[in-house]
Amino acid sequence: MSDALAAISAKVRGRESFDISLFVAMTLLGVIGAGMIYSATRTPLVDAGYNPHYYLERQGLFVVIGVVVMYAISRFDYRRFEIAATPLYVIALFALAGVFVVGQSSLGAQRWYNLGLIQIQPSEFTVLILILAIATYVYRRPDGLSMYDVTRILTMGAVPLAMIVLQPDLGTAIIIVLVVAAMMVIAGVPPRFMTFLAIVGSLGVTASIYFDLLHKYQVDRFVSFLNQNSTNPAMAPLIYEVDNAKSAIGSGGWHGAGLFRGLQTVLGYVPEQRTDFIFTAIGEQLGFIGSVLIILLLAFVAWRMYAVGRAAKDAMGRVLCLGVFIFFAFSCFENIGMTMGIMPVTGIPLPFLSYGGSAALVFFSAGGLVLSVSRRVGN
Repeated sequence: MSDALAAISAKVRGRESFDISLFVAMTLLGVIGAGMIYSATRTPLVDAGYNPHYYLERQGLFVVIGVVVMYAISRFDYRRFEIAATPLYVIALFALAGVFVVGQSSLGAQRWYNLGLIQIQPSEFTVLILILAIATYVYRRPDGLSMYDVTRILTMGAVPLAMIVLQPDLGTAIIIVLVVAAMMVIAGVPPRFMTFLAIVGSLGVTASIYFDLLHKYQVDRFVSFLNQNSTNPAMAPLIYEVDNAKSAIGSGGWHGAGLFRGLQTVLGYVPEQRTDFIFTAIGEQLGFIGSVLIILLLAFVAWRMYAVGRAAKDAMGRVLCLGVFIFFAFSCFENIGMTMGIMPVTGIPLPFLSYGGSAALVFFSAGGLVLSVSRRVGN
């Protein structure tokens, strides 16, 4: 009888610790994202004679599937994912290698699988799988990390990183570097060793640029935001993108032009507005007030991810949540920053808000893992 009561009590505690506010916030962001994608694409689709609900229907489906997946993952004990970490990591490596053979090429990059209804970008899933793999590895080392363990973690990150750089997908590559570095710090790697790695990494990037190991357009993309008045013809398209993005956000004023309105959005001056530059539609149509409210909602999600990680009772939960926090927070900062001209233009989506099945599934799955940890904080 006492065992039965203890089991019931454990269940109640698990339910009580479920972070409902985080669940609602991420779901709300997904719904807002679908609405903003519809607002940014309806008029251009009508003018072109296409189904005006095309992107809304697809993104709406992605959000519904994402929310279901997020809740399903949250119901599992995150520690059970330990047995899946290695197989998932191996599958991710094969998926990254496969895009060079059967992947779809677009805009000078080869990083997608075209499955008809959805395009799968394995590099986005790889970030989350790598977070899970490193968290699992740290969990299996309760006595701390040796230099051999640190080398293993670096290798775990370096292999997919190299393939992602070759695609090329430098935005995701930067995220992997930041996530791996942050998780190593959280896992207890000494600061002096992290400083050494930072110096070596900086020298490596400098050497890559000096010896032309990176394409010139890649370098231009990352330095264009530092010189937005440049007359270099090679940078003109990038500067054009950023200028129009800033113009769209600035034209929104305090209250915005309203949904389905705004010259920059309606006339299609901002490229890739439903994906990479979705925040420009938010700025132009919802204005400063609407933009701040959405940023505050994103900040709330980031704070809850961080708080759950700090409250986790074991190393796996702590490293897992804080790895997801870095992934989410930097993606938000980089995406919004590039639309304002303070960060380089990359292909990093705005979590829960940018159009795309891969991005939606990745961030909802990441949210599910954090919610799984939150359920067991008190257990």
